[in-house]
Amino acid sequence: MDFDEEKTAVIAEVGQAHDGSLGMAHAFIDAAADSGADAVKFQTHIAEAESTRAEPWRVRFSPQDETRFDYWKRMEFTEEQWRGLAEHARKRDLLFLSSPFSFAAFELLKRVGVAAWKVASGEVTNHPFLEAMAKTGTPVILSSGMSGWSELDVAVEVLRSEGASFAVLQCTTEYPTPPERVGLNVIEEIKARYGCPVGLSDHSGTTYASLAAVALGATILEIHVTLSRQAFGPDVPASLTFDELEDLVRGVRFIGRARRSPVDKDSLADGMGDLRRMFGKSVVAARDLAEGCILTPEDLALKKPGTGLPPEKLQDLVGRKLIRSVRKDEPISEDGVQ
Repeated sequence: MDFDEEKTAVIAEVGQAHDGSLGMAHAFIDAAADSGADAVKFQTHIAEAESTRAEPWRVRFSPQDETRFDYWKRMEFTEEQWRGLAEHARKRDLLFLSSPFSFAAFELLKRVGVAAWKVASGEVTNHPFLEAMAKTGTPVILSSGMSGWSELDVAVEVLRSEGASFAVLQCTTEYPTPPERVGLNVIEEIKARYGCPVGLSDHSGTTYASLAAVALGATILEIHVTLSRQAFGPDVPASLTFDELEDLVRGVRFIGRARRSPVDKDSLADGMGDLRRMFGKSVVAARDLAEGCILTPEDLALKKPGTGLPPEKLQDLVGRKLIRSVRKDEPISEDGVQ
């Protein structure tokens, strides 16, 4: 995965929205491709390698799972199934990504192949994990949702020490994230602090924060997606539907083209001569005026089109004498007065 400054990469984050259904996971891939996303991202959980039965619920939402461990167990796919998902994504011209949550998941995904390593916010301080990812030579995308600067500084140094290509995403681990907590200012702070590609992992459940992030120079957007607002799962309020994602992609491309096309204001104005004449105004007679008339402000008006003397000449005409008569709405010309 290239971190292209010229094109913002839009990542459709499925996470656990498939609820353990392989068929649903494949459906998300097709929906992401149809929406115009650049990548689809999952999470690879292997319960025995990742968790214990003492892990608490973030939100107790699943009545069929006694513990969080049981839930992770139900979310597991086999290596063959992950290969099928990756192959499906590539056939749909999507980059395939999945966040590993254990070394076992990392090794599995290394065999399957990912376009980049996506480090979840809770893994930022797992330095052995970061080192292992960096050593593969595959780019690393680091989420910062639960980390302050000191933790991020160390994580970035770990990646740099291994020569990794990396990007850092501003992220707030709240579902959904209110506007006051999105942290758009941090996007520019990350870029200045680390001199790396920067992006936003957004949990606001809207398109607004992502569009603002692109305008501020984000080169990666990661957005949770759902097939329906009525879907099951704790991330739905923080997700976009695929219709919303498609609209977001259009907005991202529009803003990207605008940012890549700086405008010279003078040149732009110079190229609008015809429009300036069409929408501009000229000094005209406010009523029929006879030859020899000494012009007063009441004798003059400003009306379209702008093909005659411009409005700034109006005061220059006051007190001058007409050398020929003019009809109402007829332009006043320099050679018609003395």
